Amino acid sequence: MAGNQKMSPLEKKIADQIEYYFGDHNLPRDRFLKEQLQVDDGWVALETMLKFNRLKTLTSDQAVIVDSLKKSQTGLIEISEDSTKIRRSLDKPLPELNDEYNTAVKHKSVYIKGFPLETTLDEIKDWLSDKGTVENIHMRKGPQKTFKGSIFMVMNSEETAKEFVECSDAKKFKEHDLIVLMRDDYHTKKTEERKSSRAEAKAKAKSEKEENQKQAEQQEMKSLDEHKGCLLRFSGDLGQISREDFHEVFAGHADIKWIDFTRGAKEGTILFRSNAKEALDKAKQANGGKLQVKEKDVEWEVLEGDVEMETLKKIIESQQESLNKRKGKGRNVLLQMSHTSLQVVKWLLVFYLVRAGGQRGGRGRGRGGRKDRGGRDHPQYQGKKTKFDSDGEEDPSPKKRPLEENGKCSEEPAAKQAKSENGS
Repeated sequence: MAGNQKMSPLEKKIADQIEYYFGDHNLPRDRFLKEQLQVDDGWVALETMLKFNRLKTLTSDQAVIVDSLKKSQTGLIEISEDSTKIRRSLDKPLPELNDEYNTAVKHKSVYIKGFPLETTLDEIKDWLSDKGTVENIHMRKGPQKTFKGSIFMVMNSEETAKEFVECSDAKKFKEHDLIVLMRDDYHTKKTEERKSSRAEAKAKAKSEKEENQKQAEQQEMKSLDEHKGCLLRFSGDLGQISREDFHEVFAGHADIKWIDFTRGAKEGTILFRSNAKEALDKAKQANGGKLQVKEKDVEWEVLEGDVEMETLKKIIESQQESLNKRKGKGRNVLLQMSHTSLQVVKWLLVFYLVRAGGQRGGRGRGRGGRKDRGGRDHPQYQGKKTKFDSDGEEDPSPKKRPLEENGKCSEEPAAKQAKSENGS
């Protein structure tokens, strides 16, 4: 090959593109090209190469491809004697894809961010053409397969990559400022950012929890203040007095919101919606100054101070627990109803299928078999019959599908063609 001839911009693009196809990064991953290499001792016809879209957009002239490769100085590609086929040079075998190789690639990789989202691969290639030897460009894509504005670029050595990162020309693409880092530095930075983000999220969650707790406490205190002066404690030999009896005693004098009392207990507490002392005074006045419950003497005490606040807290907690239990019970009832309904539907479906099968006859099997086809003459059940919409109508036999040739349908979807993603 004549590697000392000057290449035109188009020839350089053509040579770079083909050398990318046969390069260390693409060839091990290109299933189509690897299959072609097995056909003819590594040779691939130029006619086949022109099926690759990116090469075809550059040229469709095989002679131009051959001239471009002859002028390349990399020595990666061999050209056949008749100039109709090419292959990767036997002097440049593919590297072994092991941990050592992957580490070397990582150390000569560069991360660049800040490209406009509409930037194309060719524009990035043109921008990098005078900035060192680039082996591979990976345009990073988002969930919608759209360009994220950042790339990973592999250069020919770690030294070249470091020189690129330190070069001021690498920090600008057209009028856009770029972030340029070695790939290792990028991953270190992302790890630190993730740690910081998790710490911030944890701190935020803690702050929100404390704020919610504070608001709950404020709401609780507000609720306590609203019920201040509304608690009345009662005690005595109450026997079988019930909560309903206390409602009757204060009926017409005050509205009871909550009674904490169990039948047979010696004491309990009433929470009124209004002032407890006023409610007690009204009830006593209506009963001649002495307030009994079902002719039982009862001692009454309007709660105040710390005792009142502690009792209110317990009542509010009991109300919340009771509310949660009712909600949970309601969900369980709905689930049980849903399960029961499903079982009923299943039973009805089975019952219907059994009846329908018996009505059709079943080819001499079961009670519906005809006498002249070998079925036995059973006495018919004369009990009450459940009427279904389809009773009295025989289900037509389902139409058979036409036979398939050789176990396959006569019409098959077009086979998907294997597609090789070429280019970076």
